[in-house]
Amino acid sequence: MNYTSTERFMRYVQIDTQADPESDTFPSTEKQKNLGNILAQELKEMGASEIDFDEYGYVYATLPSNIEKDVPVICFCSHMDTAPDCSGTNVKPILHEKWDGSDIVLPDDASQVITTAEHPYLKERIGDDIITASGTTLLGADDKAGVAIIMDLAQILLNDASIKHGKIRILFTPDEEVGRGVNHVDMKKLGADFGYTLDGGERGSLEGDTFSADGATITIHGVSAHPGYAKDKLVNSLKIAGEFLDALPRAEWSPETTEGAQGYVHPVSMKGIAEKTTIDFIVRDFTTQKLEEHESRLKKILDETMAQHPKAKADIVIKEQYRNMREMLDKHPEVEANAAKAMERAGIEVQTKLVRGGTDGSRLSFMGLPCPNLFTGEMAIHSKHEFVSVQDMQKATDMCVELVKIWGESN
Repeated sequence: MNYTSTERFMRYVQIDTQADPESDTFPSTEKQKNLGNILAQELKEMGASEIDFDEYGYVYATLPSNIEKDVPVICFCSHMDTAPDCSGTNVKPILHEKWDGSDIVLPDDASQVITTAEHPYLKERIGDDIITASGTTLLGADDKAGVAIIMDLAQILLNDASIKHGKIRILFTPDEEVGRGVNHVDMKKLGADFGYTLDGGERGSLEGDTFSADGATITIHGVSAHPGYAKDKLVNSLKIAGEFLDALPRAEWSPETTEGAQGYVHPVSMKGIAEKTTIDFIVRDFTTQKLEEHESRLKKILDETMAQHPKAKADIVIKEQYRNMREMLDKHPEVEANAAKAMERAGIEVQTKLVRGGTDGSRLSFMGLPCPNLFTGEMAIHSKHEFVSVQDMQKATDMCVELVKIWGESN
């Protein structure tokens, strides 16, 4: 097939679309719309229909059906924003053609070295064309690899009428990296029956399980007093917060001590003064019912800490964030089954994986669009070591072509 995903990807990553978790606008950064505008224009030039680049920064488009019978409408979705964890400004993508397996020293910061020892998956990609950033920024393969793959798919389907498929909907979202990616998706306008996010890593990965997620905010109220006259009066909430955090388990129950299907509780930010300190936690588990157990355990540790400070008070507020999409996907097993079949047709070994995080598909699944996650090749995400294999992106495009054919064959 005639791939253009490499050229597209190299252009897209140079457009700064970093999201901002501190912003209360949507999208959280206006610059995300710069890429959305480009994608909408390119889709128009390709010949896609029903293109809508809306006020929230979403891009919707249709690849019309070219078969007579009615089949489910399938949506392919990727997010345009990049993570706030690492700079996305002035990204300089570098193509390492037919990479020979040697260490990749990033030229703008020679201390940034990508090695197979640190990134074992790279051993499987020796001989591939590898794209990295230059050492001072992330690359943006998460998720502009997905965006480029979907755009390549669109061009292939619009140019080759011999590939028979039903109606395909495309959705590009902002702000996935700050957990708001589908806050304003118009599901009626989207009009799809089933979906796939292109936001996974290693070749062949098929992800139908994500964490279920809550947020917990703990506020500790101390007693303020002038420090010069504070004896027997001041109760410092910052010190109590320190005691509380120190009481959390050190050998388990945290991101740095868990893997696979294990859940965790994780403090992500703290701010305060002597009088009041607030700590934000994320609570994660693949079994939704276990979230309550984690939260009860967190509250017990808090209560034990506060018992040592009777003049202080504390409260905890729990907010639901997203749920494991497995609960919805099990009601429609054909969605994952078709993806696995598409990989097999494309000569790709299927690897069923858990997502130790969430995707737009987590929430889309509960909004009525069962939506597992498929591989793009994006690796070492949210870091200066981020990389992607051109051949992985091409294989992902092959998979998507086979996938639309399979849905087109359905009764």
